[in-house]
Formats: sequence, structure tokens, C-alpha cells
Amino acid sequence: MATFQAITIFPLMESSNQKRITKGIVISATNDAANGMVSPLTSLPKLPTRSLAEALDVKAGSYKIPSSSTVQKGSDSNPAIYNTISASHSSSVKLSNPLVMSEIYAIMEAVADRVEMHKNIGAQRDNWNQLLLSSINVITLTAATIAGIAANCTASSGVVAFTALKVSSTLLYVAATGMLVVMNMIQPSQLAEEQRIAARLFKQLHNQVQTTVSLQYPITMDVNEAIEKVLALDRAYPLPLLGEMLDKFPKTVKPAIWWPQQKQLSRRGVPTQGVEGSSNGWSEKLEEEMSEIVGVLKSKDVPEYLRLTEIALKINRTLAISGTLLTGLAALGSACLGSSPFGVWSGMVGVIGGALASVVNTMDHGGQVEMVVEMYRSNAGFFRLMQETIEANLREKEVGRRENGQVLEMKVALQLGRSLSELKHLSVFSYGSKLF
Repeated sequence: MATFQAITIFPLMESSNQKRITKGIVISATNDAANGMVSPLTSLPKLPTRSLAEALDVKAGSYKIPSSSTVQKGSDSNPAIYNTISASHSSSVKLSNPLVMSEIYAIMEAVADRVEMHKNIGAQRDNWNQLLLSSINVITLTAATIAGIAANCTASSGVVAFTALKVSSTLLYVAATGMLVVMNMIQPSQLAEEQRIAARLFKQLHNQVQTTVSLQYPITMDVNEAIEKVLALDRAYPLPLLGEMLDKFPKTVKPAIWWPQQKQLSRRGVPTQGVEGSSNGWSEKLEEEMSEIVGVLKSKDVPEYLRLTEIALKINRTLAISGTLLTGLAALGSACLGSSPFGVWSGMVGVIGGALASVVNTMDHGGQVEMVVEMYRSNAGFFRLMQETIEANLREKEVGRRENGQVLEMKVALQLGRSLSELKHLSVFSYGSKLF
């Protein structure tokens, strides 16, 4: 009988009855010595066939792509897990309300638009500060120079030239005084800082909403919370100047509040996942640590930043009043040039007042003291928000409705710029300071 032999091409054999097949396979036919005939071709062994889904059931690194057959086998071997996964997937699909999804995406679009809007307006108001300061200083120094020239004019120079220099200096000082009054009222550098903070907070809100959409199905409660946060931010950092601008020189200093009042926690109670006795990451020791951190925030951090805000506000108020008074006195001295009752003093006031006004305005608006006021006020609000968030969790008696304790501890540590061990040390240090 004739047989087929498959050999590789590496042992090269010279034979006339060999037929070379692609991919290095050689099939040879042998004659039957007894009959002298070549037997007909016999069928090759049948290769095992697999469906396309089974063919895709391969390993790519450590990840295995499941096929329909493997999923079916998994469901047959462990029907409880398979039914749980199917039920959770179907429930999430059913609970994803298309209307709620449309609302949440509309909120995300509005928040993203506000981020860009506050960025652009912040850059614009920063330009206001630079341009106004440069213009006022140039006008003031020009007026001082003209006043000095007018004071040195003699009778031979002519009355016309003296009067022109006197009037020009006075008008320039009056214009500088008016511009400085407007600049001190709106405080452009503080306006720019407000818009920078608002852009950062709106971007943070956008990320929070995006995380809610990514990790879980949004519900109506999420939509209402997002709307409240957007409106609270609009109230805290308004865009218009007339009518809604924040008071730049308040009588009492308060921290910035850009979040809605936390009446109760709006958790959905999912973290326990139906496990009885689950603490949701909370323990008695963790509650004590969080209480100590709240005490530190309430007694040290918030009052400290409010104190710094008051100091910066007093400096800003003093510089703003001084700059305006100096330019006004310089305008008055320039107007009195050549009057016999005042003599040389009017010229000195006109020149020296203008020079001092330029220095004071540069210290105030060039140093951006009003921006420092808003920065400290925002920092006080940051610590107040952290304090209220922890207190809201501790007031909630039902542990399942709280934020996960371990997650909250990690957030607090990151926001304070500390590790978890340093955060525990902070609470222990605070407790020890109370004892002694």
C-alpha cells in the first residue's frame, strides 16, 4: 500500500517522486513493491474545527478574551455569580434614565462653558490691572514733571506758557485721581484672582460630575446637587461688575463660601453592599481622629487665614486711600502754582505729591495686595469646606449613608498635603495639646 510521508525540507533529499508543498512540508508517495502500482491518495487526518468565537478565546498577556462558549460554561459551572452579574448589568441599564443622562450632560456643557468664560474674563481683568496701573503712573509722573517746570518759570517766560503748564499739570492730576478712584473701587487684581479661583472650582465640579457619570448611573438627586453647586459658585464669584460685584472693603472679614449649605448627606447607601455589620470604612478610632482634625481646622487654620485676610485688607485700604489723597493734593498744589499766599509750597506739593503717589500706587496695585486678600479669604473658605464636610459625615448616625471612611481620610490627607501617618500624628498632637 502506498503511504504518505510528511517530512520537513531541512533534510534535503534528492528524489524525483517528491512534491514540494508550501511552508516547508514535503509529501512523498511510495510505490507498492508487490503490485507495482501507486495507490490512490488517501484522505488527510481531519483537523479540529473551531468557531470564530472559540478562535478568539486566546490569551493576550494576562487578559483572556471570553467567548460565547466560555461564558456559557462559566454560567453552567457557577450559575449564582453569572445570574448576579447579569442582574446587576440589566438593572444598571434600566436605571440609566435617558432624561437624567441628558440633563447631566447639559450641566457638564454649561460648567465647561463657565470654565472658559471665567478664564477669559480673568485674563481680561488682569490686563486691566496692568494697563490702568501703567497709565496712572505715566500720567502722574508727567503731571509732576510739568508742575516742576511750571514752578521754575520766570516772568520773562511769559504768562501764557506758565498758565498752559499749570493747567496741563492740574488736568493730568485730576484725571489720574479719577482713574485711581475707579481702580480702587473695582480692584482689578482681586477681580482677576476671583475669576482664576472660579475657573478652578468650576473645572473641579466638571470633573466630579464626569466621575459620577463614569462610576455609576446618575439619578435625579445627582442632577439637583450639580445645579445647586453651579448656582452657589455663580453667587460666590459673579461675573458682572455693576450691582453684583463683591465688596472690596468689607467691614467684617468672612471666608469665601462657594458651596451649597450641607443640610444632610445625600449618599445612596451603596458602600456596604448588603453586608451585615459592615462599617463602610469607619471605626471608632477614625471618628476620633476626624473629630480632632475638625477641632484643629476650627481653632487654628480658619482663624489664622481670617487674621491674615484682615491684615492684608488693612494694608490695601491704607494704600488705596493714601494714593488717592496724594494725587488729589498734587492736583491742588499744581492748581495753586503762582499764587502769592502759598509761594514755593504749592510747587513742592505738586511735584513731591505726584512722585509719592506713583510709589504708593505701584506698591498697592503692582504688588497686588488686593489679590492677596482674596487668596487668604479663599484659603479660609477651603478649610471651612473641609470642616463642614467632616462634620456632616460625623453627624450622620447611619454609617451606610456616610462617605466611605477610608476614602474620606485619604481625601483629607491629600488636601492638607500630608500622608496618612502624618494625618494620624496631627490628630494625636492635637489631642495631646488639649491635655497639656
